[in-house]
Amino acid sequence: MLTDPGAAAREATAAIDRLVQGASAGHVSVAALDVTTGQSFGYAADTSIRTASVVKLDVLAVLLLQSQDDGRAPSTARRELAARMIRESDNDAASRLWEDLGGVPALDAANRRLGVRATRLVDRWGSSTTPASDQLALLAALHAPGPLGPDFRSFALDLMSNVVNEQRWGVSAAADPGTTTALKNGWAPSDAEDGRWAVGSVGIVTTTGRPVLLAVLTEDQPSKDAGIQLVEALARIAARPVTIHPSTAAPR
Repeated sequence: MLTDPGAAAREATAAIDRLVQGASAGHVSVAALDVTTGQSFGYAADTSIRTASVVKLDVLAVLLLQSQDDGRAPSTARRELAARMIRESDNDAASRLWEDLGGVPALDAANRRLGVRATRLVDRWGSSTTPASDQLALLAALHAPGPLGPDFRSFALDLMSNVVNEQRWGVSAAADPGTTTALKNGWAPSDAEDGRWAVGSVGIVTTTGRPVLLAVLTEDQPSKDAGIQLVEALARIAARPVTIHPSTAAPR
């Protein structure tokens, strides 16, 4: 068993290299962070990938930031839209909120405050692009004290922890058995009629008893199911090096 974080990261990188040979090469972005220790891992973490419905988590964060700026909780109607958008991945709810919040200019401005720097939003929101590193920044804003107050973060995490059963795949594959994962997944066929898919998953998992922020984004996958299998394999690999810490390393 590896006890050196550097060696674990190199092993994880090599494992991903083997996994994404061929069509997937250049079409994945992966990042993980143990929020307790700060131990991190990335594989093409700054490579932008099509978001599909993963972008709905960004919409939620911006809704909460705008509501906080207004000094009140989101209205009942907006809370209901947010619940449908996150728990069921409802597209109509996402489109309604996207327009209500002010579209690309408003979301871009809010993203700068949330630490999201390289995400490129477009009005056909599922075709937006983002790197895994930006998704970790967004997860951090929802997990820990920062731009959003505790009540707003709690609302977001509750929705993410209660997605419908058929959408609990993804980064949850890296979680300890019996723990709850807060996540948002995305999947969509390519804009081109080539039969390829973008499939991603971002969230907060408990791994070896520690909270870990985890983002796995893929595109150019042959099918949704193949994309899910790849996302889950990448999640398991990426979580390993961040749960090995120098304090537990064997003496040299």
